[in-house]
Amino acid sequence: MTKQTMSRRKFIATGAIAATGVLFLSKLSLANSILSGFAKPNSLINGVQIGVITYSFRSMPGTAEDLLKYCIDCNINAIELMGDAAEAYAGAPKREQGQNWSDFAPKLAEWRANATMDKFKELRKMYNDAGVSIYAWKPNALGVKNTDAEIEYAFNAAKALGCSHVTVELPDEAQTKRLGDLATKHKMMVGYHAHTQATPTLWDAALAQSKYNGINLDIGHYASGTSSSPVPFIEKYHDHITSMHIKDRKFNNGPNAVWGQGDTPIKEVLALMKKNKYKFPATIELEYNIPQGSDAVKEVKACRAYAVDALK
Repeated sequence: MTKQTMSRRKFIATGAIAATGVLFLSKLSLANSILSGFAKPNSLINGVQIGVITYSFRSMPGTAEDLLKYCIDCNINAIELMGDAAEAYAGAPKREQGQNWSDFAPKLAEWRANATMDKFKELRKMYNDAGVSIYAWKPNALGVKNTDAEIEYAFNAAKALGCSHVTVELPDEAQTKRLGDLATKHKMMVGYHAHTQATPTLWDAALAQSKYNGINLDIGHYASGTSSSPVPFIEKYHDHITSMHIKDRKFNNGPNAVWGQGDTPIKEVLALMKKNKYKFPATIELEYNIPQGSDAVKEVKACRAYAVDALK
């Protein structure tokens, strides 16, 4: 073997080790590298916390690291995190292509029941170090078919992420009772989300079942479903609202609209939050069609600018 061959092999081996080191360090140093030379994000506007649900970025790559970068790009410092990215970061099993859910669900349930919280704490630190807090988590683990162990896992993971509450689509009364009882055990709020089925009394049964049952109000869906302003509802139920989705829709079950082009009184709602010093966050949810030539980050930035203007 020639010296030249040995040198070449040594170079290749050294390069492979270096590449592995770079990949290992990339996650750990992501927040610092993103923020190098930049101020941390801030979307607390005149006392109102503007946030974003990471569902808004569903049209873009969606790893936990990707989502953090989008939040920083949008200058948003607080979020509602969808469950998939956090669970993937924590090492949850992946559903194989073509695998039936009935075959995969028990495997996922077993992982959840035995999952360590270390990776969720690591994710929280990565976000917090970058200036972003996670106030809510929306895992796919709070349904009727999920085990109690999965639901308890969801509360524990939410705590590890630093959340004040989890969010879930509003189920039937038997399930809100079940969730409310487990929420009481964990002293963790559940914010129930509704679409256009929302009415001024829709959440009353759940609220009566547990003080840890709350409301994840969507003012766009509420306005579209009731063809009325959500302001009176917010004034009455503000103590029970864990967080609130902000979007624009037309009345009479009309479509989603670019902010300011629908019938949802976004500016009035934000002004009410500012006036009454409500502390629950106002969560941007991007649901209107992204215009050609734009992307989700650009549109979330536009929504944030709209909210800032409303809160001047």
